[in-house]
Amino acid sequence: MEAKKEWHSIDAYIAQFDPEIQEKLDKIRQVIRKEALEAVEKISYQMPTFWLNGNLVHFAAFKKHIGFYPTPKAIEDFAEELALYKTAKGSIQFPLDKPLPFDLIGKIVRARVVDNKQK
Repeated sequence: MEAKKEWHSIDAYIAQFDPEIQEKLDKIRQVIRKEALEAVEKISYQMPTFWLNGNLVHFAAFKKHIGFYPTPKAIEDFAEELALYKTAKGSIQFPLDKPLPFDLIGKIVRARVVDNKQK
């Protein structure tokens, strides 16, 4: 049985993917950094995570989508704008074969920063 890979940095996580996926993940990371200047980067649940008074957002690449995990409240707050995407209680799936909605990701991160700073 193959051992599960463990990542110790977001750079290492991103480096495992093909260049086109790396580019998308890097851009998401840049958007999050821009909107959450005080957040700390780490790996949590084996996913790139930004932390600010608790988990801010996670993201991860899969075979056909990029998962974005901003909490159930954020999914509810942006339900109308997220109608084009598959969502669950705390997750959003952005298909790899479509352009990523970086503006929307930025808006969600800004809202999450406000929520977490109120903790």
